Amino acid sequence: IDMVVSGILMSMGMFMLPPAAISLPFKLLLFILVDGWHLIVKSLVEGFL
Repeated sequence: IDMVVSGILMSMGMFMLPPAAISLPFKLLLFILVDGWHLIVKSLVEGFL
């Protein structure tokens, strides 16, 4: 995601804008869309059993 965002920012000429500031909301949205909390809790519970 970082590489895509930085490529888009470079092509738009926004060299001074940090790519992390733009890509963080996309990462959070992706985490929510793939039901990340459920996957983490499920993995932790299965690890203890």
